[in-house]
Amino acid sequence: MTTLTYIAHYPEHIQAQAATLINSGRLGDYIDNNYPTKHEIQSDKALYQYINEIKSQYMRKSSSLSQVSYNSKLQVLQRALGIHTYQSRVQGSKLKAHNTITVASLFKEAPLEFLRMIVVHELAHFKEKEHNKAFYQLCCHMEPNYHQFELDTRLWLQWREL
Repeated sequence: MTTLTYIAHYPEHIQAQAATLINSGRLGDYIDNNYPTKHEIQSDKALYQYINEIKSQYMRKSSSLSQVSYNSKLQVLQRALGIHTYQSRVQGSKLKAHNTITVASLFKEAPLEFLRMIVVHELAHFKEKEHNKAFYQLCCHMEPNYHQFELDTRLWLQWREL
């Protein structure tokens, strides 16, 4: 039996459904049927534009993004699908903010919904630092299907390991 690394914290019935799909060899079909197309956001510049569009739609009042990039060194097994950083610096009498988002390079090959889930998650961290109720409410405000996309992203990662 395959260890369900990416969904180990999910309820038992979801893990059982995933195990059934894996054991019957249908997990790939599930992913391909629900997410048949891959996105075309391949460069850091395109990723910056994509993230900025979502940010300007839902988080206009938050600080601007300083840097956005794909990074091949992010280790998915250590739960780093994306990283956000926020630094505040005092420069004279002004407070300067430096916001960055880094996304694991393997998401260049993912469906757009999975990339969007990562982006929404990292953007939400600019307002809510902890994974609390307010954080997930903000994620669901920006992407109503957030929880389904998160589960399917984890299943996609599991499928890639098979």
